[in-house]
Amino acid sequence: MTAFKEGDPTTLNRLYGRSIGKPLRAHQQSLVDTLLPRIATPDTGPVTAERLFGDDRPLHFEIGFGGGEHMAYRADLLPDHGFIGAEPYVNGVAQALVHINEQKLANIRIQHGDALEVLTRIPDGALSMAYLLHPDPWPKNKHAKRRMMNDGPVRMIADKLKPGGEFRFGTDHPVYLRHSLMVMKRFIDVFEWVVESRTDWENRPSGWPETRYETKARTVFNHEVWYFRFRRR
Repeated sequence: MTAFKEGDPTTLNRLYGRSIGKPLRAHQQSLVDTLLPRIATPDTGPVTAERLFGDDRPLHFEIGFGGGEHMAYRADLLPDHGFIGAEPYVNGVAQALVHINEQKLANIRIQHGDALEVLTRIPDGALSMAYLLHPDPWPKNKHAKRRMMNDGPVRMIADKLKPGGEFRFGTDHPVYLRHSLMVMKRFIDVFEWVVESRTDWENRPSGWPETRYETKARTVFNHEVWYFRFRRR
C-alpha cells in the first residue's frame, strides 16, 4: 500500500473545490437516495474487483468523472470490465447515476467524495486503466499544491496500475498542461509516454469520448484540448 509522506500533496484533506451546486431535480435526487447506496464503494477495507463485482476482472478508475459521460461510455464499451468513478460534486454524481440507470450499466461503482481516499485502498498493481480528464487546474501558484497532477497523487496512480496499465490525462488549461508535463518528466522511469507525433496529443484517441465539459471548452471558451496516454513500465 502506498505510504504518505510529510509534505506530500496527497496528505491534504481535499484536492477539489466546491461539492454542492444547484438543487437536484426530483429524479436525480431519487437516484442519489436509492441507486447510489447500492453501487457506492465500501467505506472501509480493500477495494478490489472481487469485492465490488464478484470476480477478477480488469479494473478502471476515473478521478473526478464530472457528469459521468466518459465513464458511462467506457463501461458500456467494456461490459466485462469494472469501473470505479470518484467525484465529490453531488450534481456530477447525480448526472452519472442518470447515465447508469438509463443505460443499465451494472459494472460501475461510485465514490462520492475524495478519489485519493478510495485509491489508497485499491491494492497496488490492481488497475488496468486510470483516467484524469480535465481536472480543476487551480491556476494560481499558491494553489499549485492542490493539483491532482503532483508527485504524490501521480506516484499513487503509478503504484495502483499493473505493468502495461494505462494512465490517461486530458486538459484544456495551458498552465495545467505545462505543470503536468513537468511532473510527468520526473516519472520517466515509471511511465512511458505513448506518443509518436504531436497529432497524438492534439487529437482525441479512439475510445475516448468527448464530454460535455470538453465540448464547452472548445465551443464556448475556444480552448485547445490536449490528450495524453502514459503506459506503466
